Amino acid sequence: MSELKYWIGFSLIPGIGPVRLSRIREHFGDLERAWQASGPELEAIGLDQRAVKTILAQRPRINLEAEMAKLARYRIKVLTLDDPSYPPRLREIYEAPPVLYVRGELLPEDEWALAVVGSRRVTTYGRQVTEELVTGLVEAGLTIVSGLARGVDTIAHRAALKAGGRTIAVLACGLDLVYPGENLELAQEIMQHGALVSDYPLGTRPRAENFPRRNRIMSGLSLGVLVTEAMERSGALITANLALEQDREVFAVPGNIFSPASRGCNRLIRDGAKLVQEVNDILEELNLNLVPKAPQKALPENEVEAQIVQLLSQEPRHIDEICRTTRLPTSTVASTLALMELKGMVRSLGGMNYALLG
Repeated sequence: MSELKYWIGFSLIPGIGPVRLSRIREHFGDLERAWQASGPELEAIGLDQRAVKTILAQRPRINLEAEMAKLARYRIKVLTLDDPSYPPRLREIYEAPPVLYVRGELLPEDEWALAVVGSRRVTTYGRQVTEELVTGLVEAGLTIVSGLARGVDTIAHRAALKAGGRTIAVLACGLDLVYPGENLELAQEIMQHGALVSDYPLGTRPRAENFPRRNRIMSGLSLGVLVTEAMERSGALITANLALEQDREVFAVPGNIFSPASRGCNRLIRDGAKLVQEVNDILEELNLNLVPKAPQKALPENEVEAQIVQLLSQEPRHIDEICRTTRLPTSTVASTLALMELKGMVRSLGGMNYALLG
């Protein structure tokens, strides 16, 4: 524990990544000695002059005790590569993050995790498949990992929580910040049923160059990556490529060939990603047989519910179309759909669109 503050100290110095820190540790034996090392001692282990100058310039400016106090104030745990609680799957990847900041709790069962990613501008179709697949994955016992971004990430986290599961959000900034700010309440809920994770120290802003590093942690924590909807240049494809480099499975949901929102997923499938139409496509590929017996579905309790059930399918249908076909008043259809959603019979897809659940 006494050496922890020196791990944190080196994490605060720009340019001291996994490779350089590993070299420093191997030479000095412990980071406390390394923290006190002189310029010539640092040069002797093969660090270039720029890195040595950075260490010597930054070290006096860092108040290690103050950093430890800030972490305690935010209730942030710090896991290092030497810590037995460090996620084993993440430890396996090339240049694993030396320091991991955690708000919330990482549990042993989080080793059975799947990253779910996709576009920030999600369509009704993308929302539907993300919600349904995440719900099934949670019911199968998997933890959902994502990046707290707008769109698919947010939908995946919310669906996991709604299904009573665990979810982990990996951030591209310090854990004293939440990006985007609109997800502050969601982040707080995730901390109660999972964790916020970052390898960036407190105070780090979410710059564009931080996101690829964030993505490699998402895939590194997981058995594989599921892309539910992505455009051709989506950042989700970076996560998929990192997963392949880490020898993780890549899954993708096919979409309309004419829809720009599905071009990224369709290209992943063309290039060898596992095509996903249902949860069992993922579980079988991962050799998991965790899906419990499906609960008995609620049956229509009256004629109005029966008409709506007969009309709906897995495809989105607008409430206006339901009213025209059934010739029922909008108020009757709207109130019935609200009750059916509470019973778990239908799902609202936004924009007054509905589909059968399951």
